[in-house]
Amino acid sequence: MESITLGKSGVISPRLVYGCMRLAGDNSTAARERGRQAIRAALDEGYTHFDHADIYGGGACETLFAEVMAERPGLRDRLLITSKCGIRGRGKPNPDDPVRYDFSKSHLLASVDGSLGRLKTDYLDLLLLHRPDHLFRAEEVWAAFSALRAAGKVRHFGVSNFRPPQVSLLASRCPFPLLVNQVEINIHNLDTLLDGTLDQAQELGITPQAWCPLGGVAYPAWRNTFSQETEARIRAELDAQGRTYGAEPWIVMLAWLLRHPAKIVPIIGTTTSARIKAAKQALTLDYSREDWYRLLEARNGHPVP
Repeated sequence: MESITLGKSGVISPRLVYGCMRLAGDNSTAARERGRQAIRAALDEGYTHFDHADIYGGGACETLFAEVMAERPGLRDRLLITSKCGIRGRGKPNPDDPVRYDFSKSHLLASVDGSLGRLKTDYLDLLLLHRPDHLFRAEEVWAAFSALRAAGKVRHFGVSNFRPPQVSLLASRCPFPLLVNQVEINIHNLDTLLDGTLDQAQELGITPQAWCPLGGVAYPAWRNTFSQETEARIRAELDAQGRTYGAEPWIVMLAWLLRHPAKIVPIIGTTTSARIKAAKQALTLDYSREDWYRLLEARNGHPVP
């Protein structure tokens, strides 16, 4: 597996991260076994960076992952484990509480303790703030981060779904660097290409991770706004490029993301063993600048200006 250094650090990560959001499925016995098999397949294929969040499966995804780690003594030391926090669900803890974001120090500390308990590990390699809290105070966040680092509970920090001004605000109070900004990047949602997120990542040395990298290709895009005509253009171009590169269209889509100079790290979320393995083919494609722009043109319906 090709590797990459995360942000301004010595942390080495595979270029593809395995996303654990769907591991537990409906939490049935069959779904949990499918999740276990997916983790085992990812490990066997060289994935060593696993992305979690305290809300995934209501915590069940983290507990399931701990079960598989326990099968392989010494495995924890060979892994990078990320978890995210900051989203609080409706009715928690009080019945009339709304869905909200919470970067208060007390909530961040409690959330990390919860993840550590479910994962049965003493530390997280990376903690990300899941979605920006409109009420966050940068000083309070960094107080929480500093306490977690001093306690040995979290080694490195980053953010998720942050826009450039939010990153700048948090980084301005930073006693140590943010390593990652995990954002949605796919052929449907190119906001990060246009709003400065990917430019800022290169400027500050932050690694962008792409969640939902195959939205609009392997599965419907979240909040899809594409017309049938646009979807047909994209399919036709990806099919043509797939024939050129000898790869399935969804693998070409991963190569399109990997081609960007910000060194985007796609998060692979499938629980199908064959697709976990096949995703690595994207790392081997010598994907051209011309094909990158051909796909962009198919997506937009017109050439760049």
